[in-house]
Amino acid sequence: MKKKVLASLLCVAMAATMVVGCGSSNEAAAPAKAAAPAGGKGSVVIDAQAAGKVFSVDAAVGQAVKKGDTVVVLEVMKMETPVVAPQDGTIASIDVAKGDSVEVGSVLATMN
Repeated sequence: MKKKVLASLLCVAMAATMVVGCGSSNEAAAPAKAAAPAGGKGSVVIDAQAAGKVFSVDAAVGQAVKKGDTVVVLEVMKMETPVVAPQDGTIASIDVAKGDSVEVGSVLATMN
Protein backbone atom coordinates (compact mmCIF):
# COMPACT_ATOMS: atom_id res chain seq x y z
CA MET A 1 0.00 0.00 0.00
CA LYS A 2 2.83 2.42 0.86
CA LYS A 3 4.42 1.81 -2.56
CA LYS A 4 1.19 2.76 -4.35
CA VAL A 5 0.84 5.95 -2.32
CA LEU A 6 4.48 6.91 -2.90
CA ALA A 7 4.17 6.18 -6.62
CA SER A 8 1.05 8.36 -6.79
CA LEU A 9 2.77 11.21 -4.96
CA LEU A 10 5.78 10.99 -7.27
CA CYS A 11 3.51 11.05 -10.29
CA VAL A 12 1.67 14.16 -9.04
CA ALA A 13 4.95 15.88 -8.18
CA MET A 14 6.35 15.18 -11.65
CA ALA A 15 3.18 16.46 -13.32
CA ALA A 16 3.28 19.66 -11.25
CA THR A 17 6.91 20.18 -12.21
CA MET A 18 6.15 19.87 -15.93
CA VAL A 19 3.20 22.29 -15.81
CA VAL A 20 5.25 25.09 -14.31
CA GLY A 21 8.21 24.11 -16.47
CA CYS A 22 10.78 23.99 -13.70
CA GLY A 23 11.85 22.23 -10.54
CA SER A 24 10.90 23.25 -7.03
CA SER A 25 13.71 25.79 -6.56
CA ASN A 26 13.18 29.42 -7.49
CA GLU A 27 16.48 29.64 -9.37
CA ALA A 28 15.25 27.07 -11.93
CA ALA A 29 12.07 29.06 -12.67
CA ALA A 30 13.66 31.12 -15.43
CA PRO A 31 14.03 29.43 -18.81
CA ALA A 32 17.53 28.87 -20.12
CA LYS A 33 18.52 31.71 -22.44
CA ALA A 34 21.48 31.70 -24.77
CA ALA A 35 22.56 33.38 -27.97
CA ALA A 36 20.51 32.24 -30.94
CA PRO A 37 22.25 29.23 -32.44
CA ALA A 38 22.59 28.80 -36.20
CA GLY A 39 20.07 26.78 -38.18
CA GLY A 40 16.83 28.55 -37.27
CA LYS A 41 16.90 27.69 -33.57
CA GLY A 42 15.50 30.21 -31.13
CA SER A 43 17.20 31.77 -28.14
CA VAL A 44 14.76 30.31 -25.58
CA VAL A 45 14.95 26.55 -25.10
CA ILE A 46 11.90 24.52 -24.09
CA ASP A 47 13.20 21.25 -22.66
CA ALA A 48 11.80 18.10 -21.09
CA GLN A 49 11.69 18.17 -17.30
CA ALA A 50 10.97 14.42 -17.15
CA ALA A 51 11.57 11.40 -19.36
CA GLY A 52 8.63 10.26 -21.44
CA LYS A 53 7.12 10.00 -24.89
CA VAL A 54 5.83 12.85 -27.06
CA PHE A 55 2.04 12.51 -26.99
CA SER A 56 1.33 15.51 -29.23
CA VAL A 57 2.93 18.62 -30.67
CA ASP A 58 0.49 21.48 -30.19
CA ALA A 59 2.47 24.37 -31.71
CA ALA A 60 4.04 24.96 -35.10
CA VAL A 61 7.12 26.82 -36.29
CA GLY A 62 6.27 30.49 -36.75
CA GLN A 63 3.28 30.33 -34.41
CA ALA A 64 2.95 33.15 -31.87
CA VAL A 65 2.46 31.82 -28.34
CA LYS A 66 1.70 33.41 -24.99
CA LYS A 67 3.31 32.46 -21.70
CA GLY A 68 1.57 29.29 -20.50
CA ASP A 69 0.37 28.10 -23.93
CA THR A 70 0.91 24.38 -24.46
CA VAL A 71 3.71 23.67 -26.93
CA VAL A 72 4.16 19.89 -26.51
CA VAL A 73 2.33 17.26 -24.49
CA LEU A 74 4.44 14.45 -23.03
CA GLU A 75 3.21 11.13 -21.71
CA VAL A 76 5.04 10.75 -18.41
CA MET A 77 4.25 7.73 -16.26
CA LYS A 78 0.98 7.17 -18.19
CA MET A 79 -0.11 10.78 -17.62
CA GLU A 80 -0.49 13.45 -20.30
CA THR A 81 1.71 16.33 -19.15
CA PRO A 82 1.70 19.68 -20.97
CA VAL A 83 4.97 21.50 -21.55
CA VAL A 84 4.19 25.20 -21.83
CA ALA A 85 5.81 28.30 -23.28
CA PRO A 86 7.88 30.02 -20.59
CA GLN A 87 7.19 33.47 -22.07
CA ASP A 88 5.43 35.23 -24.93
CA GLY A 89 7.15 34.75 -28.27
CA THR A 90 7.28 32.90 -31.56
CA ILE A 91 8.11 29.21 -32.01
CA ALA A 92 11.45 29.02 -33.88
CA SER A 93 11.85 25.24 -34.02
CA ILE A 94 10.07 22.05 -33.05
CA ASP A 95 12.72 19.43 -32.31
CA VAL A 96 10.50 16.40 -31.63
CA ALA A 97 7.69 14.50 -33.31
CA LYS A 98 4.72 12.56 -31.96
CA GLY A 99 5.90 9.22 -30.60
CA ASP A 100 9.51 10.28 -29.92
CA SER A 101 11.04 9.19 -26.62
CA VAL A 102 12.70 11.99 -24.67
CA GLU A 103 14.99 12.13 -21.67
CA VAL A 104 15.26 14.82 -19.01
CA GLY A 105 16.85 17.87 -20.61
CA SER A 106 15.98 16.92 -24.20
CA VAL A 107 15.23 20.00 -26.30
CA LEU A 108 11.60 19.86 -27.37
CA ALA A 109 11.37 23.25 -29.07
CA THR A 110 12.94 26.69 -29.19
CA MET A 111 11.38 30.10 -29.39
CA ASN A 112 12.28 33.78 -29.73
